[in-house]
Amino acid sequence: MADLTVGLAAALEQFSPTEILEHVVLAERHGFSGVMAADHFQPWVPAQGQASFVWNVMTAIAERTAGDVGPGVTAPTFRWHPGLVAQASATLAAMYPGRHWLGLGSGEALNEHILGTYWPEVPVRINRMFEAIELINKLFAGSLAGKDVKHAGEYYTLESTRLWTMPETPPEIYVATAGPVTAKRAGRHTDGLITVGAPLEKIGGLFAKFDEGAREAGKDPSTMPRLLQVHLSWAETDEQAMANAMDQWPNGGMKFPKGDIRSPYDFEQMAKLVRPEDFEGRMVISSDPDVHRAALQRYVDLGFDRVYLHNVGRNQEQFFEVFGRDVLPKLHR
Repeated sequence: MADLTVGLAAALEQFSPTEILEHVVLAERHGFSGVMAADHFQPWVPAQGQASFVWNVMTAIAERTAGDVGPGVTAPTFRWHPGLVAQASATLAAMYPGRHWLGLGSGEALNEHILGTYWPEVPVRINRMFEAIELINKLFAGSLAGKDVKHAGEYYTLESTRLWTMPETPPEIYVATAGPVTAKRAGRHTDGLITVGAPLEKIGGLFAKFDEGAREAGKDPSTMPRLLQVHLSWAETDEQAMANAMDQWPNGGMKFPKGDIRSPYDFEQMAKLVRPEDFEGRMVISSDPDVHRAALQRYVDLGFDRVYLHNVGRNQEQFFEVFGRDVLPKLHR
């Protein structure tokens, strides 16, 4: 069983690139290990105010820290052809051997609709993602073998080529999902699973499907990484923690699928309907570090070996100090 690591989910939607770099260095000093950062073209709501290019920021993060780095996640399906995602990932892995993993998802309209292409239903988006994974794996394998590869699938075409810059070992590919069907396919076709904080029974169901898919492919699921991203709100008072959630992360209180919403301004209007009670069961909001510790420990007990924390307020420096002292040292496998 892998050791537990607790890293930072860097919110490129909320902070400028230079602020993010200051944050990751400070977080590492306080005991956080590793960084994930989502590939956003727009923030969720205008109040968040940022959306920098994830690959540039991850390179700078890797240069300044010692832990793992991964896009958690990028969609290799609409804005990006999977061949370009493969090249970006291989380059980062070649620069920082053994530290980069590739987190992939099926995409959200907020980021992907900008090219003006048709935005399909969820099953099509998922099928596109798994074909993209097939293409990326093909590129990784062929390039390591010094061979050109090509692909002609339902959604993507790749003419004969290879990646000329490759690490000795290709990055592991993890799929982000909250759905059991996708989790089973991820077990078959990828190296690990990413999900977000949710009721334990739901995550347990995801794990069961992921394990089932892995076994069908002849893999041992106990050796495959399980990554968790947790959005939380900590501040010096409960009132401030709630105010931070309401202002900076109202999307955390929205109890409906968000994959088809295209504009931060649409989210802003929907946020007017969010009430404090809407966060119940969806996000821990508390000034008590031990309340957060207990919630995180339940996830760890479920089987996660990498947990990435996102405190939704702008009080990041205080968060790193308090959690580095009162939470991280008390979490255990």
